[in-house]
Amino acid sequence: MTRFLVAVVDGAKAKFLTLEPVAVPEVESGPDLIERCELLNPATETSGQDLGASRNRGSGSRGHSYDDRRGNYLVEFERRFAQAIGAQMETLIKTYDLNSLVLVAEPQILGTLRDCLAGVNSRLQVQELAKDLCKMKPRQLQDYLAEKGVLPTRQVAWATVRSRYSNS
Repeated sequence: MTRFLVAVVDGAKAKFLTLEPVAVPEVESGPDLIERCELLNPATETSGQDLGASRNRGSGSRGHSYDDRRGNYLVEFERRFAQAIGAQMETLIKTYDLNSLVLVAEPQILGTLRDCLAGVNSRLQVQELAKDLCKMKPRQLQDYLAEKGVLPTRQVAWATVRSRYSNS
């Protein structure tokens, strides 16, 4: 049976969800996408001036900027965030015995994530989607990914449908 890990990543955070089957499909609707944890990128909490910016104030009122190399800092923070995402995925894959990864990420971080997931890719079936979907709730995300053919469609149990109409 395919067991899915869905990782949804933007520059500020990563959400990790698993697709959980239902015990009795005839009675329960499912499978359901369940959020397991979230990682925040520490670099987004740091203001731009804290990222190596240097200013020199002379005796006049004008400041002189030095080469602040913020770009290098940002690339390094992004790489570290991607490594933390990869480590969290490894933990979840082992904990929940998962065999398929759906990686949904902003295009600019997707390349960095690919480099950090080399070990994960060899053991899992991996599907990628270059989009920012971090703001979606689990059910919205599940419906969107099912529509794209990446996740199985959530099935509604007939017992649930019948009970809704019989109570009306």
